[in-house]
Amino acid sequence: MLLDLKSLFSGESDRLPFSCEMDLSETEWNGIFPFVSPVAVEGVATASYGSVQLEAEVSFDYEAPCDRCTASVKRRYHYRFSHLLSDSQEEKDDDSIQVDEEHTLDLDELLRSDILLELPYKFLCREECKGLCPSCGKNLNEGPCGCNLHQIDPRLEVLRKLID
Repeated sequence: MLLDLKSLFSGESDRLPFSCEMDLSETEWNGIFPFVSPVAVEGVATASYGSVQLEAEVSFDYEAPCDRCTASVKRRYHYRFSHLLSDSQEEKDDDSIQVDEEHTLDLDELLRSDILLELPYKFLCREECKGLCPSCGKNLNEGPCGCNLHQIDPRLEVLRKLID
C-alpha cells in the first residue's frame, strides 16, 4: 500500500488514519512460509513540526515447527511500530525515514521489514520443550525414550575400565 503523505507535509491536514491488509504468505522465513493469514494493519500518520510521525499496529497468525521437537505451533502476534518520516534531504537524522519527492511511502515494505525484525529467532512450542532424542528421534515431551544418553567419550573409556 502506498501512503500519500502530501497533505501532512503541506500542512493541509494534521492526521491521516489508515488500515489495510498485507499478504505475506509468499514471504520465506528460516526456510518456511509461516504467515498463514493476512497481516491486519491499523495506524495513523500525524504531522509534527515539518515531519510526520507514523504509528502502526499489526496482527497476524504465524505457524511454524518448534525448533526443538518439530511439532507444528500456531501463534497470533501483535506488534506496534513507530517511525519518524522526513521529506527534507538536508535533515540527515539517523532515526528518520526519508520519503520520496512525491511524499509517498511504501507502507508494505516498511512494515514487512519491521515484522521480520521483530519475529523471534527461536520458535518453541513452549519454554520447557525437551526436544527430540538425538539417538532414536522420539519426542521427549511425550515421555522418556529409554536410550542411554550418557555415552562416554571413547577416548576416556580406558579410564572408566580402570575405575571399575
